[in-house]
Amino acid sequence: MLRSAPHLFVVLECDRPAAGGARYALDGVGEVVLGRGPERRATRETREGIVTLRVEIPGRSMSARHARIVRSHGRWILEDLGSRNGAFVDGARVEREALHDGAAFELGHTLFVLATALPTPASARDVDARDLANVPLGLASLLPELELQADAFARVARSDVTIVLQGETGTGKDLLARAAHTLSMRSGAFVAVNCGAIAPTLVESQLFGHEKGAFSGAVRAERGFVRAAEGGTLFLDEAGDLPLSAQAALLRVLENREVVPVGASRAVHVDVRVVVATHRSLEADVAAGRFRADLYARIAGYTHTLRPLRERKVDLGLVLAETVRSAVSSTSLHPATGRALLAHTWPQNAREVRQCVTAASVLAAGDAIRPAHLPPALARLAAAPAPPGASHGPRAAQDLGDMGDMGDMGDMDDEDRRLRAALIAALRSARGNVAEVARSLGKGPTQIHRWMKRLGLDPAAYRD
Repeated sequence: MLRSAPHLFVVLECDRPAAGGARYALDGVGEVVLGRGPERRATRETREGIVTLRVEIPGRSMSARHARIVRSHGRWILEDLGSRNGAFVDGARVEREALHDGAAFELGHTLFVLATALPTPASARDVDARDLANVPLGLASLLPELELQADAFARVARSDVTIVLQGETGTGKDLLARAAHTLSMRSGAFVAVNCGAIAPTLVESQLFGHEKGAFSGAVRAERGFVRAAEGGTLFLDEAGDLPLSAQAALLRVLENREVVPVGASRAVHVDVRVVVATHRSLEADVAAGRFRADLYARIAGYTHTLRPLRERKVDLGLVLAETVRSAVSSTSLHPATGRALLAHTWPQNAREVRQCVTAASVLAAGDAIRPAHLPPALARLAAAPAPPGASHGPRAAQDLGDMGDMGDMGDMDDEDRRLRAALIAALRSARGNVAEVARSLGKGPTQIHRWMKRLGLDPAAYRD
């Protein structure tokens, strides 16, 4: 059973990217005090009925008492406590600012995200990246609702149930398949097969093996991938690319635990656990006649869907930590680099993060990774100025605790009115295309959606 609950995330410490991220529950919390400490830790205390969460971050970029977040009239208000390096919300320096759901803010050289209403299991607790050290890659996440999914996957992985891994390219399906093999404790090998990379005429002999002389060029007998995985796990990546004839033979393997090599007259018994991965919907392939319905019914005992990174940006620090720990040199990020990494949408997901940061680390040659070391698209994000209306000074921050419902646009301050006008102009110019609006303002589409929601704008109204 899931409930809706607020959380504060440490997404990325630019001075210590290898530390990963952390999550802190805000249920019942009236105030969060953030400042410097000897290590990253969180403590709670109650005085006069008010629960205070104290979050400490190591490093000289954070002041001893840097900022606080106060819960007031259903809103979360960020206040700078006179820090040396200031507080920034969505790239703009603030002294006092109401944080919207999903707001990204920066204190010192650390990036945070506030989520006001996340689906949360009753068992959820505060989590630090170090608590996830033994969680297999591909399962580790700071999102509370994914804890239940990870637990379910781990239970299924220990059985012989066939697993379908579904997710976009680069989300880590191969890592999760290896995790399933490790958790299963099977003694045989883990054999990975890219079904889309095998020529259609060779699929059956490659998968199921062949006898000597079975066809022209078969100068010796071959066991094939299925028998190579005897006692272990066969990982069929992009199984939707298998031709229908091979799908029929695979069904026989799953149903009867036997395989007939090409050119053989007798079946060979096999003990193989199968994990299937796909970036597209196998249900849609079944409906289109590209995938056998009986095979789908046989493998669809358990489907695990991996979320794209853009839908779980709070996990960026976890992905970066794993990459930085294995990087050749650099172990820190310039704050502008951290902001760019958080703003980017990562269309190729975790794989793109690893490639980007690994190359940037080499270019940095031991120094902090700066925007100049990033690919051009990310370097532009780092260099982009804050959009119109995004600079919030003391005047714009007055009486935030008493603000009413912003559904009445007359209650907006001047800064929000200017931001809304800029968004309207951009939406008109882009005819409601949010991705184009994001590019024109130098922000990620997620941020544009947040602003539109807060300011009562619907992109559909600007489409032809």
